Amino acid sequence: MASPQAIVIGCSAGGLTALELLFAGLDAALPLPVAVCCHTGASTVDLMCELLAHHATLPVEEARERSPLRGGVIYIAPSGYHLLVENNRRFSLSVDGRVSFARPSIDVLFDSAAEAYRDTLIGVVLTGANSDGAAGLARIREYGGMAVVQDPDDAEVPTMPAAAIARAGADHCLPLADIAPLLNRLCLP
Repeated sequence: MASPQAIVIGCSAGGLTALELLFAGLDAALPLPVAVCCHTGASTVDLMCELLAHHATLPVEEARERSPLRGGVIYIAPSGYHLLVENNRRFSLSVDGRVSFARPSIDVLFDSAAEAYRDTLIGVVLTGANSDGAAGLARIREYGGMAVVQDPDDAEVPTMPAAAIARAGADHCLPLADIAPLLNRLCLP
């Protein structure tokens, strides 16, 4: 893998708690953009952004159509839209059909980001109750990016990380508490 330039994270059931812990552990000097797809079922992600911002060392904001991915910012996929990363490294939103029963879909985010960032992307799959993210993580690895998966035994709901490992494998499979320190080591100069 080349020097990392972006991180994408996917989670579902149990994801809010997992993201709070993960974001609290990221170094405030982390220079990469972090794009997150979390299945919430809520009509907006305003409250989620607000809650996560209380724990995060980096600013947390909702991803917006056409905005560029800026380093040192955590972006949350808006409710009801697929979040994509274009080749010019700007976000786009789509109301295409659900993927793995979800919109936003982790696979859609991971696939598009893998194309835009190739071997400079880190994909992270956390707790969740379906297999969304497994195919996208495989795509990240196909392009030479890195796959980080929460140890299913450590996840609040193990289905999603187990599916990711079964489909894509993992460069690192570790407990949630060890993921932020790993990302800091990989991404800080």
